[in-house]
Order: sequence, then structure tokens, then C-alpha cells
Amino acid sequence: MSHHIVEFKNVSFRYPDGTDALRDISFRITHGEAVGIIGANGAGKSTLLLHMNGSLMPTSGTVNIGDLYLTRQTRQEIRRKVGIVFQNPDDQLFMPTVYEDVAFGPLNLGMDEAAVRERVEVALSRVNSLELRHKPPHYLSCGKKSAVAIASVMAVEPDILAMDEPAANLDPKSRRLLINMLKTFAHTKIIASHDLDLILDVCHRCIVIREGMIVADGPSKEILSNQALLEENNLELPLSHQRD
Repeated sequence: MSHHIVEFKNVSFRYPDGTDALRDISFRITHGEAVGIIGANGAGKSTLLLHMNGSLMPTSGTVNIGDLYLTRQTRQEIRRKVGIVFQNPDDQLFMPTVYEDVAFGPLNLGMDEAAVRERVEVALSRVNSLELRHKPPHYLSCGKKSAVAIASVMAVEPDILAMDEPAANLDPKSRRLLINMLKTFAHTKIIASHDLDLILDVCHRCIVIREGMIVADGPSKEILSNQALLEENNLELPLSHQRD
């Protein structure tokens, strides 16, 4: 399914202050792959994800989502294909109630009221947050906001799911629900996270970024058991691989 493909070709990105955040990045993610993006703080993980739906545009190189090259003209269509969960849920939640936030995407797709209601209830149930549907999101805890932000993206049922630190603010039960949900998402998913156990559990492939460059790309089991590689990139073995 070509519309589920993500391909970066020689992508570089420089912020207005002159910071080179991505440097000649190239990779291809095919339909149904689950790929983890790991690296130290400031390595370029968030910047990379923001290129997947045109929130940022490359300084040079090309981004291809399915059969569309990312341009300012194709950006809106690409955003219907790629759902991004941002690291800070406050960047994603802006409606008066949780229900309206989660309903926003399906409504924009032109769905009728009954279908929207079903999408909202299913999405909120998947993140254990259905009881929050009438609450104002700005009064919620950070963890609950994160759960609602995830639901707002899942309600659109995107072809490609990209998530930036999705488990960072979740309690253990919500984290386990997230992992189970991600395992049932059959389409392409890309997850940037410091939670290496989550990456190991969900993603079969792992890309390591350092200073805006790819330094490793391979099976998660191999990369996340390579202590020397992880330490070179200011990372530690997943907790499940650490000895007492």
C-alpha cells in the first residue's frame, strides 16, 4: 500500500537561528512497519517527526508520504494521511471539552454526528479516558491530557501514526493500554521516545539519531541490546535488559 510509505531523501533542516537540526537524513519506512526513533535530547527526533506532516518543511532534500511529495500545496492532503501526537499535549488540545477535541478531526472529515460520536467513544475508551469526555482539557493532569491527545489522533484513523514521547506523562496502567493499542494499530507507526522498553515492545525496527544524523538503523532487538552503541549516544539499555 503505497499511501502508507514514508521516505526521506537527503533531508536537511536548519532553524532560523542557524541550528542544523537534521543533516542529510535518508530512510524508507514501508506499509505496516513499526519504527522507533531514539537519541539523546536535542538529537533531532522531534524535528524529524514534524517533517512527516509538513509542520516543518525541509531546508533541502525531499519527504515523500505515499505517492505525494511534501510541498506547501500538498501539506493539507498529507495531514489527512499522517496523524501526529505531539510531545506537549497542550499543542494539540484547544477545544472547550475533551469530546470536542477528539471529535474535531472526524468532523473535519465530513462524518455525520452518529459516526463522530462512535469514533470519539471508541478512541477515548482505548486510552481509558471515556469518563473525561465532558471535562475541559485545560483542567486535566498532564497524563490525562496526553491520553486525550492520543485519542484525538486515533479518532481520525490515520494511515500513518507518528508519536513524540507518547508515554512520557502516562501512569503505568495508561502506558500498558497505550502499548496494547499500538500493537493493534495495523498501519505504519513511527514512535520517537526515550522509553526504550516501549520501543522494544512495539517496534521491530529502530533508528538512532545523533546530532541530526542517522548513526544506526536496524532490528530493535539488535540495536537495543548493543550497550556500546547506546552509550555512545547517551542512552542506556532498556530496563528489561539491565541486570541488578
